[in-house]
Amino acid sequence: MKLNRLQNILKSMEGKNLSQMLISSPPAIFYLTGKWFSPGERMIALYLNINGNHKFIVNKLFPIYEDLGVDLIWYSDTEDPINILSTIVDKNDVLGVDKNWPAHFLIKLMNNNGAKAFVNASPIIDRLRMIKDEEEIALMKKSSEINDNVMLELLNNLQEGKAEKYYASLLTEIYEKYDVNKFSFSPIIAVSPNGADPHHHSGNDIIRKGHSIVIDIGGVYNSYCSDMTRTVFFRESPNERHEKIYNVVKEANLNAISKVKEGMKFSDIDKAARDYIIDAGYGEYFTHRTGHSIGIEDHDFGDVSSSNHEEIKAGMIFSIEPGIYLKDDFGVRIEDLVLVTKDGCEVLNKVSKEITVIK
Repeated sequence: MKLNRLQNILKSMEGKNLSQMLISSPPAIFYLTGKWFSPGERMIALYLNINGNHKFIVNKLFPIYEDLGVDLIWYSDTEDPINILSTIVDKNDVLGVDKNWPAHFLIKLMNNNGAKAFVNASPIIDRLRMIKDEEEIALMKKSSEINDNVMLELLNNLQEGKAEKYYASLLTEIYEKYDVNKFSFSPIIAVSPNGADPHHHSGNDIIRKGHSIVIDIGGVYNSYCSDMTRTVFFRESPNERHEKIYNVVKEANLNAISKVKEGMKFSDIDKAARDYIIDAGYGEYFTHRTGHSIGIEDHDFGDVSSSNHEEIKAGMIFSIEPGIYLKDDFGVRIEDLVLVTKDGCEVLNKVSKEITVIK
C-alpha cells in the first residue's frame, strides 16, 4: 500500500476515535493500493485497523500477483464473505464503513452483530483525497494538458453537416492518440439550442452555420481525470446579445478564479461567479453550483457551492464552471480546473476563453 496515504488515514481515524474501518469503494482502494478492481456484485473490502491488523478480502475471481503490502484473505463464490469478515472485525468496537457499501452486505454484518456500532467513515478518506500529493498533481497536470490538445484537435475537426454524436465518437480516436482510453464522463457536444441543457446527451442534431456549440470533455490519464468546457461559435460571429452573455460567463469564470487561494471558502468562490452573473441580470439562468472537486473521479468529494463554507487548502483541485442557459435559445459554459496554492492558484487549462468563431 502507499504508506504515506495509509498513515494519513490511520492518523485521521485516531483523531476521530475510530479504531477500524472498511473501504470498499474501488477508487478509494486504488488510492491506497494502486490497483483497480471492478467487483460488480461481489464483495471486496479493505479492512484497516489502527493496530496494524490490515486485511484485504477479495474474491478469487480477481487475481493479485503483485505485493499490495497487506494480508490477502481470499474467498470463492461458494463462500459467504460476510462470515469471513465477521471473524476479522472487532465486534466490541465501532466499525467505520464506506458510504457506498451495498446495503445487503452491511445489513447482514449488522445482523451478525459484526460490530458494536456502525458509522460512515468515508469522509476520512474523501477529505484526504481532496488534497493531492506531488505524484497526483503531476498526473492531473498531464491529464489536463492532454485534454487541452484534444479540445484543440476537436475544434479543428468541426464541420457543417456532422452530428453531435459523430464528434462524441470521434473523441475516442483523438484521446487514444494520447494513450487515453477512457472518458472521465460521457462527452457533451451540444449545438444550439441544446447548449441550454447543462447535461445534454450528444445526439443527432447537426452542426449548422450560426450555431453555438458547448463542448464539455474529459479523459482519464493514468487513472486521473481531466474536465474542461468551452463554448464556440460556428462560421458566424455571435449576435450582440449572445456576445454579451458569453462575456458575462467568461468574466464570472475569471472572477471566481481570482478568488482562489488557501484560506478562502468554497462558498466565496461560488459567490464571486454567481454575483457577477446576478448583477448582469442572468442569475436565474445560472442553475448549478460553480464547480466540483476532481481527481481519481471526475466528481471527487467536495464542491464549489453557496452551501459549502469549508476553507480551501493548497493541493486541492476543482473546477470553475459558471454558465448561463436560455431555453430554446442557447447556452454558455466555460470551465477550467484550478490547483490551489498558498497565495493563489494555477489554472490547468490553456485553451483560449476569448470568443472563438470556427471558420
